Amino acid sequence: MNNIKKFTKGLGVQSVIAPLFKFCEAAMELITPFIVKDIINNGIPLAMETGDTSYIIIRFIIMLAFALGGFGFSVIAQYFAARVASVYSCRLRKGLFEHILTLSYKELDQLGKGKLLTRMTSDINQVQTGINMFLRLLLRSPFVMLGSLIMAFLISWKMGVIFALTIPLLFVVVLVIINKTLPKYVEIQSSLDEVTRLSRENLSGVRVVRAFTYEEKQTEKFNIANEKLKEKQYRTSRVSALINPISFLIVNVAIIAVVYLGGFEVNVGDLKNGDIIALFTYMNLMLVETIKFANLIVTLTKAIASAKRVNAMFDVKNSIKTEESVDAKDKEYIEFDNVNLSYNGNGYALENINVKIKKGSTIGIIGGTGSGKTSFINLLCHFYDVTDGQIYFDGHNLNSYSPLELRKKIGLVPQKAVLFKGTIRSNLLWGNKDATEEDINEALKTAQALEVVKGKTKGLDEEVEQGGKNFSGGQRQRLTIARALVKKPEILILDDSSSALDFETDLKLRRAIKELNKDMTVFIISQRTSSLLGCDNILLLNQGKLVDEGTHEELLSRNSLYQEIHSFQFGKGGTKNEK
Repeated sequence: MNNIKKFTKGLGVQSVIAPLFKFCEAAMELITPFIVKDIINNGIPLAMETGDTSYIIIRFIIMLAFALGGFGFSVIAQYFAARVASVYSCRLRKGLFEHILTLSYKELDQLGKGKLLTRMTSDINQVQTGINMFLRLLLRSPFVMLGSLIMAFLISWKMGVIFALTIPLLFVVVLVIINKTLPKYVEIQSSLDEVTRLSRENLSGVRVVRAFTYEEKQTEKFNIANEKLKEKQYRTSRVSALINPISFLIVNVAIIAVVYLGGFEVNVGDLKNGDIIALFTYMNLMLVETIKFANLIVTLTKAIASAKRVNAMFDVKNSIKTEESVDAKDKEYIEFDNVNLSYNGNGYALENINVKIKKGSTIGIIGGTGSGKTSFINLLCHFYDVTDGQIYFDGHNLNSYSPLELRKKIGLVPQKAVLFKGTIRSNLLWGNKDATEEDINEALKTAQALEVVKGKTKGLDEEVEQGGKNFSGGQRQRLTIARALVKKPEILILDDSSSALDFETDLKLRRAIKELNKDMTVFIISQRTSSLLGCDNILLLNQGKLVDEGTHEELLSRNSLYQEIHSFQFGKGGTKNEK
């Protein structure tokens, strides 16, 4: 649990205040039955004999003061317990989110989005609830139970023996049931991961589900996972639900014993009526606190299970290697030196890639589906580490750059155009938070997105809904290209980012990019050969291998695979020579 302990810094004093004030409240609650006993044993007989009720009134005022004091202590304790729990969970959630953002694609792929969402939400909420209950009840419940035992012995040692036998029985019941339910709570959280994954998958892909009329099939899959979760929760609840009735049974038997044996004691004059009332009250206090303590244990069990799961997330480290560069290469080139990439150890996504890319050039990457185009870019951005070989950038091994240092040099436009909730301006400033209005307009003009902004009533301050759903696919692509251009990167990567654009807009975009900074290296991944016409060099990939490279004309004249791709788009003999 060392990973999550660091978030408790500065909360020590508040963590002590909460149980301390609960302790004070419990002490006042324990004294109150003694005052009631005194009123019944002494105050009422005195009032009946003399008519003087001052004795009762004074003790009533004392009881009222204790009640108000206990209320005040309780409010303060609740406040600090809730504050510590909420501050800690806020820090933990923030820390986990930051940690997740440091992980490479490899770890994110292995963990899965459903599992990450459950850790960030359900598990941390369980931890928060556990801390809150822990600070409020950990001292109070055992203290009240022990205090009730002591008070019972002070009233009568015979009655104290009944209390002394009852408390261990209650603890045995609680411990046995908790021991049986603890492993089941871990299983429940794992099942919740699966339900979360299916929910997210179906909600994000609802259009596809409906397009293929797969609602019934997906509903069935969800119901199966949901039923498994329900069954596990049901079996666990059946066991944990035994705590209350068994505890009530034990305490009620003890109450019967107290009343029965106490009656004899009253008859022989060893006890008074007030003593029996006090004993009865203390026994009920014990019952209430036993139930509270049992619920506390259940809550803590869930919280500990969740805390272990969150802690395990921090144990997952970024597998990307960062090391000092030893071999310096030519600074004029980006070089892939005998590079292999395997995602899961079963076959290569990229195999034996050897290529030198001159800085400032425009490089096209083309190939069929699954040929390794995006994998090539993932390696260049260092989202994944190479399985074998080396990649050199600016004369140094790619591993010698920290992820932050490297990605400051790269402007990436991914396959799926992603916009975040906010405004057009806030999305564009992701590229450069210090960008001027002129920088933004220049990027929009190059990305052919100026008309998109001008068509909105609020311009750059137009609202962007979650995922950019209030923009068309082509508009989203142009805005994401503009976001990358605002950054003014050394390397610009367009990963099939013009697929939603018409040919005319695509042509204008390519011409505008061609006129940009000549020192910027541009990578264009596309399924269209027409999008690569102006490239200085085109890399042709097939089944993870670099099968050829050259200009459009060179590949079209000699490579059958490139000819096939081109002919599918434009027909035999078809050409697109616009540049």
